[in-house]
Parts: sequence; structure tokens; C-alpha cells
Amino acid sequence: MLHGQTTERSALDPEQLSATLQAHGVMRLAEETDLWVVFDGSDLRKPHAETMEHLQRVKRLSGGGMVNGYRTLNAIGLGTDGKRGLLYHRLFSSAAPDFVSEPAETRTAIRSVGTALAPRQANGTTVTAILDSGFDDVAVWGEVWGQGWQLVCRLYHRDRWVERTDGTACQLHEVAEGLRRLTTVEAEMVVRKVGQTRPKLQDVEATISAVPLGVRWRTGLRTAATGPEHSRQCWLVEVTLQRTETEAWWLLTDQPVETAEQAQRIFRMYCQRWAIEDAFKLAKSCLGWEQVQLLAYDAVRLLVALGWVAAGFLFELGVSLGWDELQLLRRLGGGEERPNRPPGKLVLTRGLRRLLDYLATTAILTDQEHRHGLPPRIAAMLARDPVPP
Repeated sequence: MLHGQTTERSALDPEQLSATLQAHGVMRLAEETDLWVVFDGSDLRKPHAETMEHLQRVKRLSGGGMVNGYRTLNAIGLGTDGKRGLLYHRLFSSAAPDFVSEPAETRTAIRSVGTALAPRQANGTTVTAILDSGFDDVAVWGEVWGQGWQLVCRLYHRDRWVERTDGTACQLHEVAEGLRRLTTVEAEMVVRKVGQTRPKLQDVEATISAVPLGVRWRTGLRTAATGPEHSRQCWLVEVTLQRTETEAWWLLTDQPVETAEQAQRIFRMYCQRWAIEDAFKLAKSCLGWEQVQLLAYDAVRLLVALGWVAAGFLFELGVSLGWDELQLLRRLGGGEERPNRPPGKLVLTRGLRRLLDYLATTAILTDQEHRHGLPPRIAAMLARDPVPP
């Protein structure tokens, strides 16, 4: 299809493409000794779709309620020198026949990245998983620690049971009474300050406090392969953004937070997760992932995986112009082969949409053939044998 030799679909599948993206991401980050892995769960909302295969209900973007769509799970690796690499991607649906559960999808993602990074860890690379509040679950933390990683996770459940430093059990909000202020930093963030009508990028002052605590965990929690119980020394880190409407962040980490420098490091790590989330949102809006319609489930997954090829190029995740998939998207988008002018968002978006149209057309024609057969003139135009109804 890239070279104009055929219009038939290739045998490329989303799992193979995602594995290739992961391998290139690992290769791109091969020299890193301190690697941060940002996990992100995201929805593809299809509020007006009804006939797309294996639709499930997902949260509406605003206003509450649920709409049709799919779920995705992604992981991006960050190096200390600014390098990035896509380490995991999967689109899934609770209505698909291969679906087990969302916790199982999360375990699979963490273990897949763990297997890919194991050789780097054996050579001394430190890996830290950075998670948002959707992963506030001791079972997820157990998977992270089971990989030998460190953890930074924003907390949602402020009443969870933990341990004080003397080993006595208590709820998290009780431990928070012992928070000790460590430092105040200035950062540029998108926030809404008191008196402002909407959020905007601006300077904000953040006060960081911390207190030690203990967390009990098991590998394979809530599965048939639950391991023995362990105790982990952790810290509760509170970040208060001054003069804003934002609730104070509560972060859990197993990295020591006893000095101003250590507190600033944890703050910087979570801010990187926030920045990556903005990249996810921008990729969805620029590349039109949520405009997918009338496609089979595997075709949706393939198109979104190809969208990650485009995003991998745009956001410097290790994808280069040498990739056949990217060259095809450029050609479909009408981009010319110019070494001094690489394809931009408009060209790659146009290429994805033309591929979307092709996949949608193929799906409709195939359904028409099975149901009623193609009209003879249409079949002749498409160089297909007419199928009798």
C-alpha cells in the first residue's frame, strides 16, 4: 500500500505494532540510569456510536454521566536528559471476548514494561513508576514493587489503613496530622488562582510537606497467585498550591523525603506525569482518535496504534521518518518527501483520517457483501466478483 503496489490491507496487527513501539522505546532509553515510567489510563469516547464493535460505557468528558467508548492504557518512559519512549499501549473494552478485568489489564501493562526493562535493571538502572489517583490501589503498588521499581502515586483514598513508624495501624488522614513542612518552590503550571475565572499557565508557589509511614502489600493481591505479606517504608507527601482552588495533592512514595531537595524531586517527578497527561490529551485532539466510526474492534485498535506511531514522531518518542508506517501516513496525508520539511500534525492527521475512511469503507463493503452482495457495476469498479444475495 505504501509503494502503490496493492490496495489490500496488510497483515499488521495492533499487538505487533505496539510491541515494535515498545522495543524502540526501550532502545531509545537504553543509556538511562534513572528512568521514570508514567502510566496513564485514558478513555476514547464515542458518544454517538451505536454499531461499533464491543463498545463499553466510559465517563463523559464533562457534565457527568456515561457514554459509549473504549479504554486505553499507556506508559511513557522519561529519561533524565529529556528523552522519551513509548513503553506500552493497549486499547481494550469490557465488552470484548478477551477482556478479563481492568485490574488484569493494569497487571499486564506493568509486567509487560517490567519484562522489557529487566535487562536495564540488571545493569543498574533505577525505575520509578509515576501514577495518578486512578491507580491508588495497594494491589497496583504490589505489582510495581514486585518488579523491583520505586513508586510515586497520587492518592485518592485518604481514609486507607497504613502504619505509623512504630508499627501501629491507623488511617492515612491520622498520619497526615504529623506532616512536616520541608520547602516551598515556585513552578509554572496550569492552575486557577483565587478570583480567576478559568485556569491558565502561570507561576504558582507550592508548599511541600512530608511524613513517614508504612504500607503492607502482597504481590498478586486479589489473584490466585497472591504472595506473602511485606511491609514497605514510605512517605506521605503533601503539595499545597498557594492561592489556588486546587485541593492539596497527597502523594505516596517509597523514596526518602526528609530534606528539601528530596521533596523537590518528588514534586518535579509528579509534575512530569502531569505534563505527559497533557501530551496524551493533545495527541487525542490533534490526531482525531475519538473520531473513529463504523469500524470493527481490531480495526479500531490498529488505527489507534498507528496514531501512536504519529504521536511517537510528533512528541519525539523514538519514531523516525524511516518507519514504513509513518511514511504511509505522510503519503496518505499528501505530504511530500522533503528531508528539510518533516510531516507535521496536519499531514499526519489527514493521513490517519484517510486511513480511517479506507477501513470504514472496507468494513461497510464487507458487511454489504455478506448481507446482500455488491451491485454488479460497483463490484466491477472495485475489481471484485459480485456475490449473489
